[in-house]
This record gives sequence, C-alpha cells and structure tokens, in this order.
Amino acid sequence: MRSNWWKIIGVLLLVYGFSFGLLGEVPRRHILNESIRNVYFHVPMWFAVTVYLFTSAIFSIKYLRSNDLQNDTKAAEFINVAVVFGMLGCATGSLWARFTWGDWWPNDPKLNGVAISMLMYFAYLILRSSFDDEQRKARISAVYNIFAFAIFVPLIYILPRLNDSLHPGNGGNPAFGQYDMDNQMRMVFYPIVIGWILLGVWIVSLRLRIREIEDHLQEN
Repeated sequence: MRSNWWKIIGVLLLVYGFSFGLLGEVPRRHILNESIRNVYFHVPMWFAVTVYLFTSAIFSIKYLRSNDLQNDTKAAEFINVAVVFGMLGCATGSLWARFTWGDWWPNDPKLNGVAISMLMYFAYLILRSSFDDEQRKARISAVYNIFAFAIFVPLIYILPRLNDSLHPGNGGNPAFGQYDMDNQMRMVFYPIVIGWILLGVWIVSLRLRIREIEDHLQEN
C-alpha cells in the first residue's frame, strides 16, 4: 500500500482537476472566454512532457556511466510516454488555437518548436528500432537523447521568448497573469500539473513491469 500512495494522489488530483475543468465554474477570460478550461489540460501536459524528457536524459547519462541496460530501458519508456503526451498536447493546442487565434496551426515560434521537437523524438524511436545489438542501441540512443533534450529546451523555452509569440509568457505577453488566470484557477491548475506528471510516471512503471514479464518469459 505504501508504494501506491503516489498513484492514489495522482488519480485524486486528476479527478479534482477534471471536475473543475469540465464541470466547474470557470471565470470567463477576455478573448479566451470558456476555452480557458483547456489550460487545465494543454499546459499541464507540456509541463509533464518536459519532466519526462528531463528524466529520460538523466537515465541516459546514468546508462553511459554504468552500461546498465535497465537505465536505457527506463529512458526509452519515459520518452514513449512523453511522445504520447506531446501528441495530446499538440492536439489540444491546435484545437485551442483554432478557437482563439482562428487557425489550427498559426505561424508561431513555440508551435514550430514543438513540431521540431516531436520529430526529433520520433527519430529517436526509429533509431532504436534500427539496431539488433542491445548495447550498441542503448549507447547510440543515449547520446542522441542527451543532445535531443539539449535542443528541446531552447526550442520550447528560450527561442519563443526572443521572438514575437502568441503564447503567454513569450514575445512580451505576460504568463499566468490576471489576463490568463486568477487565484481560483491556480488552486486547480498547480495540483493538476502534479496529477498529470504522476499519471505518466504510473504508465512508465506499468510498461517497465510488462517488459520484465516479457523478458522472464523469454528466458524460460
């Protein structure tokens, strides 16, 4: 039971956030109107993606230092979940952009950076499937993963701030200011960020257990 406390907390936080995001009373915001509800889904997903990719890069570094294939497996699984969450983030962002900015994919630095980042990590998954030797696959994938994360951070968090961007917090737009959120919304937003992160960690743990079972069956 003790090992499952974080899963229970994650589920409760998601239920709490979903209840307010879908059913609760949300103040209408200027221009965004009721679409501000998407802030409980789209933004936390990308926070979670960043955490997963950072964690994956850490496991890749640990693999290069130890040559332990378990670290490489963990790195790969965190990227698998990050890619799924990233695609969901792109879908919710595109829908939000259509109703807010009038286009499914406007020419925005952060959107373009997201597209490049997703392509980089799709390439990572293809790269892993190109090798039969486990150690060679793990070594090359680890080096690629570290460089990919080093590119991901500037693409998503630095370059958009140096250019005009439609996203809050970039191009001179205030982030999470009174225009975007208020204290009532923050009481839901920050807990649900934790909930999304814990949900992805839970999925990774399940996938790692499945891999262990498959390896055990192959050995027998």
